[in-house]
This record gives sequence, C-alpha cells and structure tokens, in this order.
Amino acid sequence: MSNQEEKQEVGEVTYIYNEFENWTVNKGEKTIHAKRMPGFFRRLKDYTQFSLWLPFFLLPYLRWNGKQAILFDIEHRQFHFFNLTVLPQDIWMLSLVLLVAAMTLFAVTSVASRVWCGYFCFQTAWTDWFTWLEEKIEGNPIARRKLDEAPWSFDKIKKKGTKHFIWLLISLFTGISFSIWFVDAFDYWNNLIHLQLPTVGWVVLIMFLLGTYILAGLLREQTCFWLCPYARIQGVMGDSQTILPTYDYNRGEPRSKIRHGGQVVAPQGDCIDCFQCVQVCPTGVDIRDGQQLGCITCGLCIDACDSIMVKINKPRGLIRYASLDELLGKPVRKMYQHPRTLAYIGIILISLAGIIWGLTHLGSMTLKVMHERQPLYVVMSDGTIQNKYDFKVLNKTDKDFRVKVTAEGGIKDQVIIGAEELPMTHHGRGTSFTIFVRAPGANLNKDTTQIQFRVENVDDPNVYGEYNSKFYGPKRR
Repeated sequence: MSNQEEKQEVGEVTYIYNEFENWTVNKGEKTIHAKRMPGFFRRLKDYTQFSLWLPFFLLPYLRWNGKQAILFDIEHRQFHFFNLTVLPQDIWMLSLVLLVAAMTLFAVTSVASRVWCGYFCFQTAWTDWFTWLEEKIEGNPIARRKLDEAPWSFDKIKKKGTKHFIWLLISLFTGISFSIWFVDAFDYWNNLIHLQLPTVGWVVLIMFLLGTYILAGLLREQTCFWLCPYARIQGVMGDSQTILPTYDYNRGEPRSKIRHGGQVVAPQGDCIDCFQCVQVCPTGVDIRDGQQLGCITCGLCIDACDSIMVKINKPRGLIRYASLDELLGKPVRKMYQHPRTLAYIGIILISLAGIIWGLTHLGSMTLKVMHERQPLYVVMSDGTIQNKYDFKVLNKTDKDFRVKVTAEGGIKDQVIIGAEELPMTHHGRGTSFTIFVRAPGANLNKDTTQIQFRVENVDDPNVYGEYNSKFYGPKRR
C-alpha cells in the first residue's frame, strides 16, 4: 500500500482509498447551482447570518449624545463606543480582542470544524444572499443551468442584467456600510450624494463594490477553495474527535436504488443514491466521499438526507454531525476532555479578564509626571527646596477643559507653582506643562519623600488622573 493510501474499517465494511484520487474539488469548470431545501440547518444558517451581519448594516446609524454611537475614527485616532473613548495608548486591549477572536475560532474548529465558514463567514453569507436572488430571478437550479446554456436572447439578457444590477447595488451598499464605521454615517451620505467624498473614500468604496461583486457573485465557492487560508489550516486543527457533517458508511453502504412504486433494487444500505445531499451543497461536495476541502460544515446535506429518510420510512441521521471515532465505535470524549480546547478556553478567559480590567480602569484622563533629573532639586536663597516636574495629561473625553493641580503627601507647607492659571487640556490628545513644587528645607526629614499628584477637571471632579512621584532634597546625616 502506498504512502498516500489509507485503510479504514467502519463496522464490517473496509474501505481502501487514495486521498488524492477521491478528494475532488470543483476547480471552477462549472457553476454550482445549489438547491435550497427547508430544514433545521437551513433555518439555523439564515438566523445566524442575519444576527451577525444585520448589525453591520444598521449599527453605524445609532446616535448617542448627538454623535455616532460606535465609530472607529481613524483620522483622529479614536474609537468611540457610546460614552467610552479608546485612544491609541489603550491599543493593547484591541490586541486582546483579536486574540479572543482567534482563540475562539481555533477552539470552535477543534470541536466542530468549520462552523464559522458554514454559518457566519461574510463570504458564505453574501454568496448565500446572491444565490437566493439568483433563484428568485432565474428560477430553480435546473432552470438556471438551462438559462446558462441557452443562446443569448431578450429574456436571458433581461434576467441576467436584472440579477447583476441588484448584485451591484448590494455590493455598493456593502461598501457604504463598511465605510461608515470609520466616518460619521450622515456626513458620509451627504458627501456621497454630492459626490464630495475624499479620494480615499472613493477608493475604499470602489474596492468593496468590485470585491463583493466578484467574490460573492462570480467566484463564490472558489473564493473559499483558493483565496481563504482558513480552508487550508483548519485541517490541522481537528482530530478524530472533531464533529462535522459525516456520512455513516456502515449504515449507508452498499447503496441501493428505489424504482417508481417504492420497489427497492438490491436493498442493502439505507442510501438510495438520490444525490440530494450533493444538490444542496453550496460548494458541490459529495459528502459520501468523506471529509473534503470544500466542505464548509453548513449541515445542509443533513437536512436533505433527513427529508429523504422520512419519505422512505428510514431513521434520520444517515448524514449527521459526528466524529470519526464515533463512526468507528470508539469512545467519544466530551468537549471539556479535549486538552487543546481547554488550552484555548484558558487563553480566552485570561484575555477577557484583561479586557474587562482595561475597560474598568480606562478612565477619562491619564497623567504621567516626569521628575527633572538634572538637577534633582534646587536650594533657593530663602532656604526652600524646589523640584521641577513635567506633566503630560491625556484628555480622553470629547471636550476641552481646564484642570487644577493638587498634591498629597510630600512636605509640610509645600507650594505648587505653575498651575495658577489652570492649564487647558484638549480632547483626544495630550497636553504638556511644567510644575514646580517648593517646600521649606527645615521641614525635610529625609532626602526622598513620596508625593502624589492629582489633576482634575475644574467642572467635573470625577474626571481626574493621579500619579505617584518623589520629592528630592539634600541628603540627611
């Protein structure tokens, strides 16, 4: 047996197959016109797609205190989420968010394979919507294939033209919906209607229009096969315990046929070779040939097969979500028994804890104080000791305001010089100013004393920043 051949026993049936001979992939020679059938997984697919992507279109129009509630303001380097403003200094939280997303994807893949592809992915969702419109305009899969093969006529031009025009409208709206996450939605529409978008705005809009139209309308499943890296790496994330749509070879083979009248020809396995599982597959996969690169784990083949099993009075589940170990009759571990999955979940929990801590300690203002190093202190003519501090105040709110500077601890009878005029801080950026602290030399008990500075909004004391520093003086013997 060659290196590429594998021997697999399922029940009493033994299969010897060559991986590269039996795993077929549609390379684009033909257009996949999948049949749409009702069922549990079809409804689940629709609900999950709309629950994830409807907010993508609608949330940018939500207003809060007269402004866009959720806005990734790249121009001003700010992220607004209702009353919360995140600046570049807090970008580490975005890194944790991306880590949580990646680990969640890995954890789900290790347990249930490519459910992201099957139910949530934007490529899958837009392709599904495009093909639904195609069916409404051109008819069922048989009618669409006939229309593709038919010579050009007024009817064909009308149907094809209508379909592509609507596809382009959806692609245009997709580009607009993406853009308004980064600029004010109403300002964007006003500039778009008056053809006054900046150059970068036009470039982004055209790229999304063409990208959506080509990827979801023309390439379809070819995007998943050849452009998406996830299709390549997901294979190494799963194992024999990973559940995914699986054909029960032991129960289904050898396949049989049913003639008109219900007569069974050579009745052996439950599979009647109706090809409904293939006809509903959006990527053209025959799940009976085993797990393949094109399978996106959407479960539509399960709906198709179950509907046939009901009609011929057979139990459901000939195609079902199952692991290879389950088909081989081996013990099936629970999700919490997968060490790899537990590691993913641990990383997710740690990252979420970091994000929660960051958000709860974000504050509306941050303060950093740099003590002058050369010299550490100055002895004035009247015997007082003076220290110099450089203040850097970051105003994270959306308004400019003045601040007052106070200090706790330090030296008795100390005086703050340089903040008498209440420095102005500007929203969304840092403000720097210099402060001097003087204290009578006779009141210094040691050469280094802890001092805590506080900068607060003169109109709202709840907006403040604090920083611990030191006050230096002559060494004491």
